[in-house]
Amino acid sequence: MSLSFPTMAAIRFGYGLRPGEAPPQTKDDLIAQVSRGANVVPGFPVGGIEARHTAILDLQDRRQQLQQADIDDLTRRQQRRVLQRRAQVLFQMDANARLMQAVLSPDGFNERLAAFWTNHFSTSANKSLPMRLIVPLYEAEAIRPYMGAKFATLLRSATEHPAMLLYLDQAQSLGPDSKAGIRRNKGLNENLGRELLELHTLGAGSGYTQADVRSAAMVLTGLTIDPQEMETAFRPQISEPGVHEVLGVSYGGAKRTRKDYLAMLDDLAVNPRTANHISRKLAVHFVSDQPPQEMIDAMAETWKKTDGDLTSVYGAMLDHPAAWANAGAKARQPFDYIVTGLRALNSGAGAGDVAAFMQAYQQEDGDGDDMMAMAPAKRNAGPDAPDMKAPDAPMMNAPPSPDDEARIKRRKAFQMARALGQGALRRMGQPTWLPPSPAGFEESFSAWITASQLSERLAWARRASAQFGRDIDPREFLKATLADAARDETIRVVSQAPNRVSGLTLVLASPEFNRR
Repeated sequence: MSLSFPTMAAIRFGYGLRPGEAPPQTKDDLIAQVSRGANVVPGFPVGGIEARHTAILDLQDRRQQLQQADIDDLTRRQQRRVLQRRAQVLFQMDANARLMQAVLSPDGFNERLAAFWTNHFSTSANKSLPMRLIVPLYEAEAIRPYMGAKFATLLRSATEHPAMLLYLDQAQSLGPDSKAGIRRNKGLNENLGRELLELHTLGAGSGYTQADVRSAAMVLTGLTIDPQEMETAFRPQISEPGVHEVLGVSYGGAKRTRKDYLAMLDDLAVNPRTANHISRKLAVHFVSDQPPQEMIDAMAETWKKTDGDLTSVYGAMLDHPAAWANAGAKARQPFDYIVTGLRALNSGAGAGDVAAFMQAYQQEDGDGDDMMAMAPAKRNAGPDAPDMKAPDAPMMNAPPSPDDEARIKRRKAFQMARALGQGALRRMGQPTWLPPSPAGFEESFSAWITASQLSERLAWARRASAQFGRDIDPREFLKATLADAARDETIRVVSQAPNRVSGLTLVLASPEFNRR
């Protein structure tokens, strides 16, 4: 099936069609989103970037005070749980804001690039408690502003960010023969050096050796984190002295400085193997699990001519005929699918009914500390669980008060918002900012189009249609959200649906809606 340019542009390179929103009309429209997006402040971290830096410092101060406090173990555990709850609430609000950022943004291509690069430079909020606050900040300040810059700039920004240094244990890496390494009898951690070559630049199987990995890790020694300020720092006393050779190029000297690892990053960024590896990854993400070599070559050649200017590389991808062929060759990943579904249903004035609901019910009544206290007691609760006493008998038969009814109604709404957002992403295997490894989430069609995956998507489609679609005509919805991508068979079954909710469910569960 050959699709019109606007339909293909919205579905393959964005998050689908939203009723009432004009899709991109030209390739220039898509590219313009990248420069525009660099100046857009995302909706996360909640409270803004500066406030988040303050919150991270506050968390660190509280953890240190708690560690040094002269209190009993029970009190220490209780206070630690309070800190954990606060961090988790902030993380959950950030994850919801990230979802809605993609739903509401008119710049779908830029949002897709943000998802691609955050996955390429994967970090996980599960690494530690501070990472719950740091990882959302990482995407906002280290990834998004540089997605249209030269790759060297993006590589530097991602590599030097505290999120990456914590995730790959770079803060624990000491040069074996450095002053600190000798004094502490600790040595090298190769994690960042290995992932830098294998995942972030050259790619696995590109010809580097274990000696290159070790040397890269040596060059990176000294790059660490100030634990008090939670900011990147360079410590000469922990950097491995001397010259280290990576891919035949020497870095370092008698006195090690930050310039050594920056020079290595810059050289890796313009290496032809890096150009090929990342050009292929971009083509696989956007176009096909098996993109034509001619497309990859064209992108890599542009990389070479422009010293890795990413906007130019995106343009080379969009200029290739394969970018506009074979509609439906890629599976929508869970995040793609849910964002596209919520965008499609997001009718109404202003931000739309879906956005209003999802934003109104981000969390349960009360603040972060109340959230856990309000949760039902778990089975096999430990000795630190709150004492949940049974109510007096007369209270069992008392009619619910208006406040109780309002709270029950709000709780149900919260549960629905969670089921349509972060809960669904977890069930489908792509929880926000929680990749399974430094390699990120899978890209292949077979990873996301499975029996269990489709079952989860069908359940989501039913739930979302019942919540938001009772007043929507399924036939009009099909035209507005799939346009000329809709197959004759889908048009037929939707037109024969017994009711509106069933019709909408069939659209959202259709093969066309699950592919791009």
